[in-house]
Amino acid sequence: MLSLTDPGAPIPVPAAFNLAAHVLVAGAATPDKPALQIVRPTGAERWSYARLIAAVRGAATGLLAEGLHPGDRVLLRLGNEPAFAVAFLGAIAAGLVPVPTSAQLTGTEITAMASRLSPRLVIAGDGVALPDLPDIPVLPAARLAAMADLPPADWHIGAADRPAYIVFTSGTSGRPQAVVHAHRAILGRGLMHQGWEGLGPDDRLMHAGAFNWTYTLGTGLMDPWTMGATALIPGAGVTPAQLPLLLKRFDATIFAAAPGVIRQMLRGALPALPRLRHGLSAGETLIPALRSQWQAATGTDLHEALGMSECSTFISGSPDRPAPVGCAGFPQAGRRIAVLGDAGPVPRGTPGTLAVGADDPGLMLGYLDAPEATEARFRGGWFLTGDQVCMREDGAITYLGRDDDQMNPGGYRVSPMEIEAALAHLPGVEDLAVTEVEVSPGNRVIAAFYTGPAALDPAPLETAAAASLARYKQPRIWQQVAALPRNPNGKLNRRALAALWTPQ
Repeated sequence: MLSLTDPGAPIPVPAAFNLAAHVLVAGAATPDKPALQIVRPTGAERWSYARLIAAVRGAATGLLAEGLHPGDRVLLRLGNEPAFAVAFLGAIAAGLVPVPTSAQLTGTEITAMASRLSPRLVIAGDGVALPDLPDIPVLPAARLAAMADLPPADWHIGAADRPAYIVFTSGTSGRPQAVVHAHRAILGRGLMHQGWEGLGPDDRLMHAGAFNWTYTLGTGLMDPWTMGATALIPGAGVTPAQLPLLLKRFDATIFAAAPGVIRQMLRGALPALPRLRHGLSAGETLIPALRSQWQAATGTDLHEALGMSECSTFISGSPDRPAPVGCAGFPQAGRRIAVLGDAGPVPRGTPGTLAVGADDPGLMLGYLDAPEATEARFRGGWFLTGDQVCMREDGAITYLGRDDDQMNPGGYRVSPMEIEAALAHLPGVEDLAVTEVEVSPGNRVIAAFYTGPAALDPAPLETAAAASLARYKQPRIWQQVAALPRNPNGKLNRRALAALWTPQ
């Protein structure tokens, strides 16, 4: 059997559509229901659906009054605050194209990004670095907030394939790309409401990421609002150690975060969480040991999703179909998925490149002003994700790593995720990641970097590795570090890992 799914006809896409209108239509039917709560140990800032919709449509009116026109790009430089969501959806409601960016970017970084975007406006919060481009006007967040009292704009209705928003890839394996998404992208997200999130209108979903991250924008905000549920977002300054208390205090029924955040949460005792139904994990590989820890600590399962900025999530476990141990999950119902080799789909059980059907509504329009880079990702009706995977006979997907993450010690191709999963139980190790380092010209070996309370004797570590890994997969270097390099959302920056090596 080939590594291929055939879901039938693609999801119908309306001829005329607006993403923001789609996201907020369910909430309009329950105007007094909580849409958003920014939660902290000291309390919460609460937004009803009526307040959110008024702010979004008022922002659309105000942005157009600034002289902007549909199709213009708006750079968002805002922190973890409601203004981010209002600016994002308000711009889309008006037919503008918002570009969310991390508030932690430096002036140099955001200037380089903005130079590629040519935005017509920057919406800025206090203390956030701005691009050094004096010709671009800046709208303070306070002025955006005042727009909530303006008359509501009509939804800008147009082709579902027109640009809706732009996000940047993480850049952990190279220069970040500007990914252009269409209004239809929200229809692709509908496949994951049951295929991963198990999300319904009565849920209270807490997401631990920053507003600007695509994982948070989608799973933490747009998905709950599309279903008429409540989004809970920790406020600025909330630490992973405080999240369990917030889960309990604010009756969260679903929790979403990156594995790195979940790992930090589990270092302490968790309170009883009777309302919690399950957790969601994405952003990097979920190792079986961490899933088991979560299950033991919460009494609920942790469902992983595999996705990317270009197509959100498309492989996942779910409450209705949990992933087998060691697998990322199954292709979501309605997704056309293949595992490709040089000649097309490979037999099940054979590694290859994960591909998504080019007709998936959640798939990007392309990389901004980069036609060659866009074209390189497509082949024969498929979008090539760059992920190396293997599809089992039952359809479950085992993740083997990124094309550019694959290691090649002694001529053998090795996935770092396989090694990390095998070493996850080492005593004295809190966090661990592996990569190749060049110990001499042309001589590359596997190095394991770990965090923990003390430096460990490598001899027992080598013995433990030998018990579960072939010789060519075993680390030759073991180095304690203060912290693994991760981005603000907890995703491992494997490219920066090798730079931590210090020859002894």
